[in-house]
Amino acid sequence: MSTTSPKSDSDVTVVHLMRHGEVHNPEGILYGRLPDYHLSELGRQMADRVAEHLSSRDVTHVVASPLERAQETATPIAKAHGLDLGSDERLIEAGNVFQGKTFGVGDGALKNPENWKHLVNPFKPSWGEPYVEQVVRMMGALDAAKDAARGHEAVCVSHQLPIWIVRSFVEKRRLWHDPRKRQCTLASLTTFTYRGDKIVSVGYTEPARDLVPAHLLAGAKPVKSGQGGGKAFGA
Repeated sequence: MSTTSPKSDSDVTVVHLMRHGEVHNPEGILYGRLPDYHLSELGRQMADRVAEHLSSRDVTHVVASPLERAQETATPIAKAHGLDLGSDERLIEAGNVFQGKTFGVGDGALKNPENWKHLVNPFKPSWGEPYVEQVVRMMGALDAAKDAARGHEAVCVSHQLPIWIVRSFVEKRRLWHDPRKRQCTLASLTTFTYRGDKIVSVGYTEPARDLVPAHLLAGAKPVKSGQGGGKAFGA
């Protein structure tokens, strides 16, 4: 007769992978890993909203990408739980050759034939950091957060593309995809639940959904030039 006891709550660890809030980017460039891109006033409201949403949760570890927009998003969450905010390079935005440029067919980098060579392989992708490399570093960051918060909850603030790529990997989807269909809205939480060291479920919530401009919600149609609403560059 087995004497093994059921697994307790101490075996369950929750890691919330959060996308940062809206960024002040009046030039509309793909800011990527460039420094000095900070949250807008709306972005700060988003960060505060998520901090409030998580205030009653058992968060014992908060870490963020070293980029300013991620650190600023994570700050109110760490403060609400009386925690020091950490930094993890593995949570950084994906590398992209179009960084620092506007990105579009008629008014951006794609207008220049010299840039077309970067578009030859969407499966890798040829314009930036390979999807597989993003999976490796993001899984490493998730595992580190899980170990740091074992039996409790952790929050890791990162960027849209690496969040979507690691979720796609965990959910066994292909890594190449239509960027317009990523379910990873500004200030959203993609939540990984571990039992022991194994991910047993993935959830998704948008605590600041009412603050996100409609054209930036997952699945929204792009805003045409002249219709207002701005553009969403970088992630």
